Amino acid sequence: MSGLFLIILIPFLYAVIVPFIFKRIPQLHTGWFVLPIPVVLFVYLVKHITLVAEASPFIHTVPWIPSLGINFTTYVDGLALIFGLIISGIGTLVTLYSIYYLSKEREALDNFYVYLLLFMGAMLGVVFSDNILVLYLFWELTSISSFLLIAYWYQRKGSRYGAQKALLITIFGGFAMLAGFLLLANITDTFSIREMILEAGGITAHPLFLTSMVLILLGAFTKSAQFPFHIWLPDAMEAPTPISAYLHSATMVKAGIYLIARFTPIFGGSMEWFWIVSGVGLITLFWGSFSAVKQKDLKAMLAFSTISQLGLIICLLGLGSAAMYYGPGENAVLYIPAILAAIFHLVNHSTFKGCLFMVVGVIDHETGTRDLRRLGGLMGLMPVTFTLAVIGSFSMAGLPPFNGFLSKELFFKGVLNASRLDIFRMETWGMLFPAIAWIASIFTFIYCMIFVFKTFTGKYYPQRLENIKPKKPWGMLFPPAVLASLVILFFFFPNPLAQYLLLPAVASVLPDFAEVGLGLEPIKAWHGWTPELFMTMGVVGIGVFLYINFPKWSGIYGRLPGKFRLNYIYDSLLRITEKSFDRITRGYMTGFLRDYLFYIFAFFVLVLAGVMFVLKSFAFNPALNNSISIYEVVLALAMVGAALMILFSRTKLVAIISLGIMGYLVAMFFVVFRAPDLALTQLVVETVTTVLFLLCFYFLPELTPEIRKIGFNAANMVVALGVGLLVTAMAISAQNNRFFAPISWFFENSHELAGAKNIVNAILVDFRGFDTMLEILVFCIAGIGVYTLIKLCLTEGERNENK
Repeated sequence: MSGLFLIILIPFLYAVIVPFIFKRIPQLHTGWFVLPIPVVLFVYLVKHITLVAEASPFIHTVPWIPSLGINFTTYVDGLALIFGLIISGIGTLVTLYSIYYLSKEREALDNFYVYLLLFMGAMLGVVFSDNILVLYLFWELTSISSFLLIAYWYQRKGSRYGAQKALLITIFGGFAMLAGFLLLANITDTFSIREMILEAGGITAHPLFLTSMVLILLGAFTKSAQFPFHIWLPDAMEAPTPISAYLHSATMVKAGIYLIARFTPIFGGSMEWFWIVSGVGLITLFWGSFSAVKQKDLKAMLAFSTISQLGLIICLLGLGSAAMYYGPGENAVLYIPAILAAIFHLVNHSTFKGCLFMVVGVIDHETGTRDLRRLGGLMGLMPVTFTLAVIGSFSMAGLPPFNGFLSKELFFKGVLNASRLDIFRMETWGMLFPAIAWIASIFTFIYCMIFVFKTFTGKYYPQRLENIKPKKPWGMLFPPAVLASLVILFFFFPNPLAQYLLLPAVASVLPDFAEVGLGLEPIKAWHGWTPELFMTMGVVGIGVFLYINFPKWSGIYGRLPGKFRLNYIYDSLLRITEKSFDRITRGYMTGFLRDYLFYIFAFFVLVLAGVMFVLKSFAFNPALNNSISIYEVVLALAMVGAALMILFSRTKLVAIISLGIMGYLVAMFFVVFRAPDLALTQLVVETVTTVLFLLCFYFLPELTPEIRKIGFNAANMVVALGVGLLVTAMAISAQNNRFFAPISWFFENSHELAGAKNIVNAILVDFRGFDTMLEILVFCIAGIGVYTLIKLCLTEGERNENK
């Protein structure tokens, strides 16, 4: 088996043994046994960096359902590799961080690490899968495992609420994405992303192009918390901080970005893709940064900042897709840097945001709160934490000498270049991009300053922290220190990173340009007195002014009425939906079996009869039927009489005998139809079931006659007649609509094929042996359940007697 398959499967396989480690070795933190897994995955991927940088992607295929064209194909190019390194690298640091964050005595660590490994494997499956159906399988697994991780502290109402909201929104997007995948597969007649990219030229003219694109983008936007689907991410902050640092800054929320980047070669170059992707990203960038400023909880502030930064990356991917409109040439060179800026900021965001989440975890762990109104003056007590916070926050604000400055400058360059576009009506609306981006960057600068200075400067009020004196948790400081070091390292040495990781990823997003060269300049901090630099200077100047005067203008956040807020709308829809379905459920759940049967049969008649009527499937041709003999008429009348005896019998014995008579009459029908094998099987089964019925009914009370008037119900009569007539019509129509040759000839040779002299036995035991085995298994499970219930009743009875 290929190593690529192993790096996806190893987390799933190891998750199986984690509970046993937790139970057997409680004296040692379970995280130490999980830590080698992401380390091994990271080291394995690092070995492939140089090979992938040389434009040598790795492809391996394992057949899964080859008849349907569904294979488990792993594909590692520059884009997949950079995501794989983030997943495994940040996963290593998060696992190490969690060892010191989570107590081995108080926490259910087996659950935590099982969920974490499931998520890690699912994310690797998403980025390495070439088959869209396999990708979707892993995609939904990320939603399920993230639901479990968010609800890890399920005792808290907020954790349950946040997990439910995240699951509902991302699953909704996942279903939309699946529909888009199926439409795209219908257009291209393949499930392979690589093959779809080769046919991209013919996709844009297809009538289903726009529909499939919008559905796929819905999946990406919900997963990456884009406006208006962003509301799940702040509530997901109820998860433990290691989860927030891993899922909600570096991995899960980046899955939507991966999807957009991966499908840019297919949909890019169209006006619809350009405006939807860049427009949604720009709106999210502004709204996330604007909302982050008013937050009082540090994790909530980082949640909205994550929403904003994800919008920035997605906006860049949309703007860069304009290069595909022009194709390789001089005009496209202006817009390729936007793709480079998106990939670069993707890496930078994983470093500084992971660092900041871990810093918040240290503050919460040591002070007992994340509330800005209770914090302040921690710089002298937590100098290392303060230093890490400065590095992460200033990088996010786009200040030198941190990596965020480089990608922010590239972002400004990208929006300025996009404003000069003369396509997609950008000559009219183009200036909105640099204007909104600049305003959003000012709010980004403000909340970064709030994060640092409101938390670590000012006066320290120990009474607000219940006299908790912060300690120095070195084990929790090492992982964010590694990320902070990368923040600085990438600023001073960005081009080795670009050569081996960023440029191969850009080539994966723009494969047509990779063949002729991307034409990108080296990344450097100083380009002279450029418009981007002046925009940064304006952000700093106005940002400092607004930060100092924040109390004077913060009142604008209370102007939006509560009922127009997205969270209020979501809660109202959920509440109305629950009440409506609860009312409907109480209406039809009457507690009477006859009502439930009425619903089932009425639905059966309406749907099936309607379909057959629309499709004109009713058919009856007496010429195709054999003549009916007197024996068949007598047997049919006898069966009707036996059925009536069951309905009107006054004793159990008569009812059971009447039921047995019906079974034996069916066996006689088989004799008349010259099917002795079926007749013999029917006789044996009917005899056994009749005896069992007699044994069971022996222990039941006698039937007691009830004298009451039963009213006539026209609806019941209509449904009963409808079911009878419909089943009869179906049987007759099936006999008169033969589209394929019968398969009975195959079973006639059962003795030679299966070595059985009885054709029924051959079918049950050989031809459909697995079905029979599973049916027996179901009976065994039911028998075990009945036995267990009997034992429980007996045990409860003995206890009552002892009392």
